[in-house]
Amino acid sequence: MTRLGMIMLCSLPVLATSAAADNLIEPGEWKATATTAVNGAATPPQAKARCLTPDQVADVTKTFGPVSRTVNSTCEQPEYERTGRTLKWRLQCRGQLDVDVTGNFNFDTPLHYTATITSKSRMAGSLISNVKTELEGERVSDCQQ
Repeated sequence: MTRLGMIMLCSLPVLATSAAADNLIEPGEWKATATTAVNGAATPPQAKARCLTPDQVADVTKTFGPVSRTVNSTCEQPEYERTGRTLKWRLQCRGQLDVDVTGNFNFDTPLHYTATITSKSRMAGSLISNVKTELEGERVSDCQQ
């Protein structure tokens, strides 16, 4: 299939195939450090380890995309934009709680990425939560079996 044909299909599996072809990141043990500000108040950085399999790195859209877990709200299909070594997405949910979440990932090397995720939640039109998370991910080793 030609690259133009893949673009014409414009579906998530095509994005995942394109991401794998670009080798955005390598499988292995990753350390992600998150610095979060909730309604302007910063929290201490938190680091978490995560083993990413070859299947997970082959589908960065799914692996780093939004996950909707809402109650009494309905979410639209996420919007994705993949350009070069970046992945941007947006998820909107409407209902008892309206939520707008965006993610902007930069896979600067196969061993490192940075990201910003913002989330704004409103109830009855009033802003109740404004969260900004800055992420830095680095591959530290092979996964431990």
